[in-house]
Amino acid sequence: MTALFAETALLPIGWASRVRIDLDTAGNIAAVEAGVEPGGAERCAGPLLPGMPNLHSHAFQRAFAGLTERSGTGGDDFWSWRQIMYRCLAVLEPEDVRSIAAQLYVEMLKAGYTAVGEFHYIHNGRDGAPYADRLAMSTAVVDAAADAGIGLTLLPVLYRANGFGGAPPSLGQRRFIVEVDGLLEMIAALVGSRNGNPDLRIGIAPHSLRAVPPEDFSRATEGMRRLDPTAPIHLHIAEQTAEVEQCIAWSGQRPVAWLLEHAAVDAAWCLVHATHMETAEAKAAAATGAVVGICPSTEGNLGDGFFPMEPYREAGGRWGIGSDSHVSVNPVEELRWLDYGERLRRQRRALASESPEGSAGTALWRKALEGGTQALARPIGAIEAGRRADFLVLDADAPALYGRGGDLLMDSLIFASAPPVVRDVMVGGRWVVEECRHRAEGRILAAFRHTMDRLAAALTS
Repeated sequence: MTALFAETALLPIGWASRVRIDLDTAGNIAAVEAGVEPGGAERCAGPLLPGMPNLHSHAFQRAFAGLTERSGTGGDDFWSWRQIMYRCLAVLEPEDVRSIAAQLYVEMLKAGYTAVGEFHYIHNGRDGAPYADRLAMSTAVVDAAADAGIGLTLLPVLYRANGFGGAPPSLGQRRFIVEVDGLLEMIAALVGSRNGNPDLRIGIAPHSLRAVPPEDFSRATEGMRRLDPTAPIHLHIAEQTAEVEQCIAWSGQRPVAWLLEHAAVDAAWCLVHATHMETAEAKAAAATGAVVGICPSTEGNLGDGFFPMEPYREAGGRWGIGSDSHVSVNPVEELRWLDYGERLRRQRRALASESPEGSAGTALWRKALEGGTQALARPIGAIEAGRRADFLVLDADAPALYGRGGDLLMDSLIFASAPPVVRDVMVGGRWVVEECRHRAEGRILAAFRHTMDRLAAALTS
C-alpha cells in the first residue's frame, strides 16, 4: 500500500482540501479521505485532477500531421485528405506503427491524457495479404502503450467496403480489409492474451456504415457481445455532409437514424463525430445512453462542421473527447474549441457547460471524464475508491494558473493556459511523467525520428 497527499484535489463531490489517497499494489484507489493530515504519504507538488480519457485515436496519423495543409486544384476536404493518409499507411510496417504510437502516447501523457481508445484499422501487410502473425499490427499498438505507460482500450476495426451498398474496396484500403470471422478470431486472441492486465481493454470498431454492409455489421457486433457482453463498440458516423447524402441515397435515412433503427445501441456504444445530426437524431441518440466522441481539432482541421451540442446536451446526451488525427494532442485545446464552437454558433459565452455551479472549465472537464470513461469501458475518470489511480498534478506556478484555485483554476486551465501546465502524471499507480518529463521520452523520441527518416519520401511526395 502506498499513499498520496494533495493540498487540493478534484473529487466527485467537488474540490476538496488536504486529501489523502491510499493505493493498493495493483494501482487501484483503495481509499480517499479529505480534511486530514498526510501521515507520511507522498506529497503532490500541485493540485490533483483525474487524468483525461482520449476516446478516439488513429495513432499512425500522427506521422503526417501538418503535411496535409496544401489545397489542390479542386479544393481540399476530407476526401482529398484521405488520399494522403493512404500514401502514408502504404509503407508502414509494425515496427513503424509501434514507434509512432509510442511517441504519440508520450505526448498524450505529458498533455494530460492517461488513457486512449485506439481505433485500429491497419491489419494487413503492404500487399494486402495478412501477416503471418495476424496480430502483428495490434501487438505493435499494445506494446507501444505499455512502453509509454498509458492505459489502452484497443478497438480493432472491421472494414469491408468502399461505400454504401458494399462497393469493392479501393487499392488504398487493402490493408484494412478483414472478414468478420477473422476479426472476431483476432479479438478473441487479444482478449485471451490480456493476462489480467488492468490497463488494457479490448473492444470492436465497425468502421462506419459506409465501410461495413449491414449483414457484416450485425454479425460483428453480435459476435463481440458473445465474447464480452460489456465490451465497447465504436464507429464513425455522420462525419461529413457527403456521407449523409450518400446514406440517404442508399437507405432513405440519415446515418444516425438508420443506425438507431437497425442496431441495439446502448451505453456500450460510442458514436464518433456524429457531427451532422438533426435535432430528432440528437435526442434519439442521447436516449440510448451511448457516448458521442467529439474531436474538435480534427473536425476543424478537416472542415467537417460543428457538433450540435445544444439539442444533444438538452436531451441529457453523454460525450467525451478524442484527438483523432492528432493535429493537436491536448485535451485542453479540445475542450476549449468545443466550447468556442458553441459560442461562435450562438454568439454567447460559456455554453457547452451551462453548469449549475457556473464554472465552464470544471463542467467541461467533468463531462469529458464521464463520457470518456464510459466509452473506454475502464474504471478510470474519478478520484474515488475502486477506480484506477490515473492522476494529473498541475503546475500551480505556471503563469496562467498561479494564485488560482478550485473552479477558477479549472477555468484558467481550459480557457487561458498554454503548455506545459501538467507537471506530473500517474497511470495505474505509477508515475510516468515527473516534473514535465516522461521517464523514457529520449529513447522513444529517437526511435520515432528513425522511423520518420525512413518514411520521409513517402510522406512528402
